[in-house]
Amino acid sequence: MRKHNLAFIDIETTGLDFTRHEIIEIGCVITTPKLRVIEKFELKIKPKHIKNADPVALKINHYNKKDWNQASNLEEAIQILAKKVKDCIMVGQNVSFDYGFLEYAFAKNKWKNTMHYHKLDTISIAWAKFHKKPNFKHFSLRDMCKLFDIKNERPHSALSDAYATYELYKKLMKL
Repeated sequence: MRKHNLAFIDIETTGLDFTRHEIIEIGCVITTPKLRVIEKFELKIKPKHIKNADPVALKINHYNKKDWNQASNLEEAIQILAKKVKDCIMVGQNVSFDYGFLEYAFAKNKWKNTMHYHKLDTISIAWAKFHKKPNFKHFSLRDMCKLFDIKNERPHSALSDAYATYELYKKLMKL
């Protein structure tokens, strides 16, 4: 029997390079191994080096200074995340991107990554199951949500994308 909870995680960043850009939002849906939701949360993170941000990334991620006034700093957010996702298996859409930023943030802040070492990627699962089917040409979260009739209320908002990934994973596991 599976014993690890799953943490469906999505992050939003100020760009694509984890050594230069920053995490500005973390969304997470924690479930039991049987996919019952235990907790949903979102952490907004105030960027320290907004001048290094890619303007396109900020537009895609809906960043505006006003909405981030009450945001945590990265150190606080990473501590909160580490406590909440302890021993969880991380699940994500393009998990290597999000995990790369998170691992860098954990190391930079000298905070232990408490997640289980296994990770699951919905793109990989979908590709393995459907890459030979003609209606599966693209494996982006947007395209997969369309194919599986999943509503994503606010694309490129961390919690909304984490929840859409959770819904996608449930559908992928049923097929």
